[in-house]
Amino acid sequence: MGETPSKQVAVLACSGIGKTWGALARETALELVERVRPGVARLICLPLLVINDTEARQAVLEHPVITLDGCPKACARKSAEALGKKVEHPLETIQFYTAHRDLKPEGVAQLNEAGLKLAQVAASELAATVDRLAAGEQT
Repeated sequence: MGETPSKQVAVLACSGIGKTWGALARETALELVERVRPGVARLICLPLLVINDTEARQAVLEHPVITLDGCPKACARKSAEALGKKVEHPLETIQFYTAHRDLKPEGVAQLNEAGLKLAQVAASELAATVDRLAAGEQT
């Protein structure tokens, strides 16, 4: 009996230049695609999506999407929605801090130790969501 093949999950993270919460979005996305769910979670470069790159657009439209936004402007979510895509799992990174107040992120270009740890925790918490979406389930 073989396993049901799973699909990739597109991850769009806030660019968040100059903002701690944006840095947390980027670090969480990298943790998720490189350490927690490599080969299943696929990072999509937000600027490529903004400039209408064919491959980035196709990845967003063909796969379930998780967005990680650093502020209520929700640039990652809105960029996917501008393509007509309903984002399966939109998040703001402050939600992770609210759940883990002992890990206060600081820094912009590089997060402090607590921020890096929070990114690891957040990515680990997203693993089950990635698994469900890759299996074709709703979150």
